[in-house]
Amino acid sequence: MIVILKTTVPLGLVVGLLAGLCLGRPVLDPVAAVRALLDPADPAHVLLVEGRLPRAVLAVGAGGALGVAGLLLQDVLRNPIAGPELLGVSSGAAVVTAAVVVLGLAVPVVLLPYAALAGALVAGALVVLTMGRTRSPDHVALIGAAVSAACGGLVVAVVGLGTQGNVVVLFRYLLGSLAARGWTHVEAVAPWLLVGLVAAALLARRVETLTLGDEVAAGLGVAVTRTRVLAVVVAAVLAAAVASVCGPVAFVALLAPHLARRLARTVATRRVLVAVVPVGAALLLCADQVARLVIYPVEVPVGVATTLVGVPALVLALRSRA
Repeated sequence: MIVILKTTVPLGLVVGLLAGLCLGRPVLDPVAAVRALLDPADPAHVLLVEGRLPRAVLAVGAGGALGVAGLLLQDVLRNPIAGPELLGVSSGAAVVTAAVVVLGLAVPVVLLPYAALAGALVAGALVVLTMGRTRSPDHVALIGAAVSAACGGLVVAVVGLGTQGNVVVLFRYLLGSLAARGWTHVEAVAPWLLVGLVAAALLARRVETLTLGDEVAAGLGVAVTRTRVLAVVVAAVLAAAVASVCGPVAFVALLAPHLARRLARTVATRRVLVAVVPVGAALLLCADQVARLVIYPVEVPVGVATTLVGVPALVLALRSRA
């Protein structure tokens, strides 16, 4: 299993990038794709630079960020199936997007990612503020589930006001999608992802200590409640940034940490953190190619592809862990 992962992850990144650049209409061979990227005079240059490349870059960044968010939550909550869904951030982004799309609010397209990000951060902030000084990981999960359920109810209420056309657009977003994403979306989330990844690296040692138990961590001088809140905040920022432009992509944040632990041959947070970024990136990048090409020219939402792959893979990972 370890050897397969070490081979599959880099291979998945390479194959995913090549498929993202070469496949579609028109189909390009790898040499022609590289030539078109480097030559502004090439007829395919604009297609690659403005269409296919930013989508691949976004998939890599979003997948890596979701992997890190899942790792932080699983370790600080000591819950193997914890994920950003527990924070309500995806649902928060969905509420804002639903309101804009269904109600026809006057929000420019270029500002929609920022509006969705604001909704996601508000939902995450509600979870963090409601946590207070609780020391129980189970309480955090319950609070997040409550906020997520409330946001889900708001989405259903807003959808009930819509027409068939705009509800279809919203439905694709709610399943997770990278379709029609460009450099504007990459630029909108890049600063948040960078800050979140740096913060996760700085917190990794303290998060690793929390996996030993609150009493042991406190005995080693770690501020348990503060560390848990900070880790939840960082995970919320990462997941919120992704949800704001891609929608609630399922199972990447849940599955990537389990695969990364196998790849790193350890459960130590600092070492797994290094592995979970490329694992999450490869998962989402390859899933996006499957979603884009499986019934081409019709495109399946990437959330469907990640769910179909993620459910059996996660069950196998948890069974072997047990």
